Amino acid sequence: ALGMSVLMRLQLGFPHFFSLIVPNNYYQFITMHGMIMVIYLLTALFLGGFGNYLIPLMCGARDMVFPYMNMISYWVYLVAVLVLVAAFFVPGGPTGAGWTLYPPQAVLPGTPGATWGIVLMLLSLAIFIVAFTMGGLNYVTTVLQARCRGMTLLRMPLSVWGIFMATVLGLLAFPALLVSAVMMTLDSVLGTSFFLPAVVSMGQPPTHNGGSPLLFQHLFWFFGHPEVYIVALPAFGIVSDLLSTHARRHIFGYRMMVWAILAIGCLSFVVWAHHMYVSGMNPYFGFFFATTTLIIAVPTAIKVYNWVLTLWRGDIHLTVPMLFAIGFIFTFINGGLTGLFLGNVTVDVPLSATYFVVAHFHMVMGVSPILVVFGAIYHWYPKITGRMLNDTLGRIHFWLTFLGTYAIYLPMHYLGILGVPRRYYAFGGTNFIPPSAEWANTAITISALFVAAVQMVFLFNLIWSLSKGKPAGDNPWRATTLEWQTPDTPPKHGNWGAKLPVVYRWAYDYSVPGAKEDFIPQNQPVDARTPAGREHGIKS
Repeated sequence: ALGMSVLMRLQLGFPHFFSLIVPNNYYQFITMHGMIMVIYLLTALFLGGFGNYLIPLMCGARDMVFPYMNMISYWVYLVAVLVLVAAFFVPGGPTGAGWTLYPPQAVLPGTPGATWGIVLMLLSLAIFIVAFTMGGLNYVTTVLQARCRGMTLLRMPLSVWGIFMATVLGLLAFPALLVSAVMMTLDSVLGTSFFLPAVVSMGQPPTHNGGSPLLFQHLFWFFGHPEVYIVALPAFGIVSDLLSTHARRHIFGYRMMVWAILAIGCLSFVVWAHHMYVSGMNPYFGFFFATTTLIIAVPTAIKVYNWVLTLWRGDIHLTVPMLFAIGFIFTFINGGLTGLFLGNVTVDVPLSATYFVVAHFHMVMGVSPILVVFGAIYHWYPKITGRMLNDTLGRIHFWLTFLGTYAIYLPMHYLGILGVPRRYYAFGGTNFIPPSAEWANTAITISALFVAAVQMVFLFNLIWSLSKGKPAGDNPWRATTLEWQTPDTPPKHGNWGAKLPVVYRWAYDYSVPGAKEDFIPQNQPVDARTPAGREHGIKS
């Protein structure tokens, strides 16, 4: 997916020198890049990756409740990926309908990959949803049934809360995508008309009648907007834990943070049509969905304010994980503010399908979660491998990535305000695009190539530190949560040896007055040397 984005940027930035892809391939690359990044990378990475690793350790469990089903879910996910990649090797190649797969374009003969490509895409999505369902049921059951003694729901780290709620969202939202994938497959293969109206395509008489493309958009975005929070909620939880650990301060407003996660999850199901203001739906719906879009900003803002107040008067250690967490806050605020513009009907109409939308989407769904992924890897790499990542290389990686991504996406807002449309292969002969837009596209491409190259620093650090990194010890960050209290680093099979831990306190006892150390692990009993923190005495 990253390679396809580089080729697309070369085409846009230097169209006269790097015409490496033809127009049909360009739209196929857009489709595959978007689908891989959103579904097969971010969703799988936060839930399948961090979820599998962190939930048992943070909850004090030996493993997932259904480890065999957990293993099967991974192999089914791998099959889904192979089916998706197989589209590159069939006649016509992968679908070029865009990552949203809107009908009737997705199945009309003039669209690249309108035969095998779209069918393999839809089949891959269906298989992925099966894998997600198996894994998701496992996560929910483990959190609800396999917590160790003393680990009440309101003593769980916010990382677990974020992953748990994102899993619930996925279990409720993915069926809408599965249904729409099955219906579109029937339209494509058997000639049904769920989504296809009577249209003349390439001079051929209509072969379908009575379908509704708008129905597909409603089904897709009923899944699509919760998908934003399927990615965002685990990121919110991980950032909360990184900030608290590296600021040596309890998380501010823990209970409010939990309620904000639950509120965001519920509200994510009533905002989907703000993606459809220009689709032709009833215009009165616009007022309702614009209102709910503004309302969902309230619990999101609560989390941002609580993050800032967690840092307030903290003993902030600007470690590499902390830098990525702070970078996420800046980026998420910037991306969220542009979302307020797009949530307003009158502003969204002229900006729809421009580079303003591309910039907003990538700031919120691309840069922000990837910064959290990097921060989480730097934070938990010592527990996973027993070695520290190189700090100097980590700082170089952060600053060049953070500044480079802003050099990519800030100019895109300018392009959107100029009215430059997205998904264009080239802009030659278009009088409405000023020369400054062409220069901006060139600068964006140079920045994108730079950021892609910088990731080699991270990969080198990841591999080099595996054998040459400084030994980490059991708890190098002096953290309180259970994953840092295992008897072995890395944790052996079963995590906890002969006896499961017992939890006596919440996950954020940092800098407790009267304590000997500036952190008290969750499995440390309350006594004179380790007094109770803010949570003690609260019925949870």
